[in-house]
Amino acid sequence: MTREDIAFKGEGGVTLRGWFYVAHNTSAPAPAIVMAHGLSCVKEMHLDDYAEFFSTAGFHVLAYDHQNFGASDGLPRQEVDPVLQYRDFRNAITYAQTRPEVDPARIGIWGSSFSGGHTMTVAAIDRRVKAVVSQVPFASGPRTLDRAVRPDFVPHVRAAFDGDRHHRFNGGEPTMVPVVTPDPMAQAVMPSTEAYEWFSKTSSERAPHWRNELTARSMELISEYNPLSYVELIAPTPLLMIVAADDVVAPYSLALDAYERAREPKQLIVTTGGHFALYSGPGFDESAAAARDHFSKHLGV
Repeated sequence: MTREDIAFKGEGGVTLRGWFYVAHNTSAPAPAIVMAHGLSCVKEMHLDDYAEFFSTAGFHVLAYDHQNFGASDGLPRQEVDPVLQYRDFRNAITYAQTRPEVDPARIGIWGSSFSGGHTMTVAAIDRRVKAVVSQVPFASGPRTLDRAVRPDFVPHVRAAFDGDRHHRFNGGEPTMVPVVTPDPMAQAVMPSTEAYEWFSKTSSERAPHWRNELTARSMELISEYNPLSYVELIAPTPLLMIVAADDVVAPYSLALDAYERAREPKQLIVTTGGHFALYSGPGFDESAAAARDHFSKHLGV
């Protein structure tokens, strides 16, 4: 495996950092896959496993950290701005196209969880994308908020968002919220036991610099983001959606709603297990092979 540390400019001139994997056994310009991770995650959290798998299959791969996270620059740290993130996906595509070993006419994009929503959005608005994989995708901020928060609590959540806005406007530091928690009844972005166990294990083993916090404003911005509204525009770019039957983090039913709205050509794969089962073991084997086959078919490897 040949992997190179890279840096390129994202939205607002922020420097984004990541890895470029050179396709195995390829001399002529080859297709490239652009990929980034999900909510709060950094590239060391199994994104490298997918990149190595695709590289072995004959693709160049560009994997990077979102701005404000991991090795990439950007302030405030630990803040998720969905619009900046999907626009940076497009900047990453541009960077990949400048590489002499990349065929600029054969670009695919891959995203998982929150970035699975980004890949649907980007594929709908950027025709440079010739194939897209959306894995256990975040499909809709408004509808996820409706599911996650009791209706009588929504005004309190909105009031907390407004209070944080005033606090920051007056020069205060961003309010921080934990991503996961051992107590499923405590406040966290992902309060499930499954999420706590995966983040705890994965960060300790692979990404000790991962931080268990997001700005409160991240949650407000996430609640406004609705990839579901873009999905009908993906066609004629071929879409592969991979969903997990027991997903409670990015609700399975919302992903199916997105798939139903998408137009042909499209393919759906339903795997067993929960949201995080696709990052290792049999779940990884199944999802990585399906994505490889999709890219091979539509990018010409």
